[in-house]
Amino acid sequence: MNRDTESMQCRPPAVAGAFYPGDPLALSAMVSELLAAAKPMSLPHQPKAMVAPHAGYIYSGGVAAHGYRSLQPYADEIRRVILLGPNHRVPLAGIAAPDVSCFRTPLGDIEIDQEMISQLADKGLLQINSLPHHQEHCLETQLPFLQKLLSNWQLVPLVVGETAADDVAALLEEVIHEPGNIVIVSSDLSHFHEYHEAQRIDNHTSELIETLQPVIHPQQACGAFPLNGLLQLAVRMGLRVITLDRKNSGDTAGGKDQVVGYASYAFV
Repeated sequence: MNRDTESMQCRPPAVAGAFYPGDPLALSAMVSELLAAAKPMSLPHQPKAMVAPHAGYIYSGGVAAHGYRSLQPYADEIRRVILLGPNHRVPLAGIAAPDVSCFRTPLGDIEIDQEMISQLADKGLLQINSLPHHQEHCLETQLPFLQKLLSNWQLVPLVVGETAADDVAALLEEVIHEPGNIVIVSSDLSHFHEYHEAQRIDNHTSELIETLQPVIHPQQACGAFPLNGLLQLAVRMGLRVITLDRKNSGDTAGGKDQVVGYASYAFV
């Protein structure tokens, strides 16, 4: 398929009905309820970036909602979301943007900023590669929250494979300063440890994030590669991190023998 034909396509939802409701009314109601239940946190400024988890909504939706609720006062100012997350299903080195015109969820279609993607590709900061996006859930699970929160906005969806923090930071530096832009990194924390061991690991990881140390390993956070790039840039920009919420699946909808950690952070 040539690029012109493929670029007209809309990437369909891959995990609707699994990670979140596939019915538009049920999904809209669930996201609204999650946002309403989230404790609002007043931030001193509009965040330059945010970190949010990406598991099924019954597990991590409440933690993600705390992050998105913190963006509500600034929703009218956000015009572009640069969304980064890890590759769970397709091997990848570098940063991949899809060659499609929109992403679709049960709540509708989201326009892709193809012009920005082309500019970043021309600078050698990313590759055009739709394959890592086809079945990837980490970006998709963020979209219904953004659709409920924002209007008149565009998406730059990026799957980040094994990539040096310098390379991620270089891409983010191109986009983070423009008014109306926000960077969102999709990442869970530790995976499949006993509850108290997970808390110990996640406490340490959270301390590294809060003190802007770009030394996170994939065993500590599945979005380690995009997260480290954001942390590296945050040091240069003098940003600070505010923890908005942190739990694990043992606190929400799962047992305590093998849990997954979740957190949301704002970078201001």
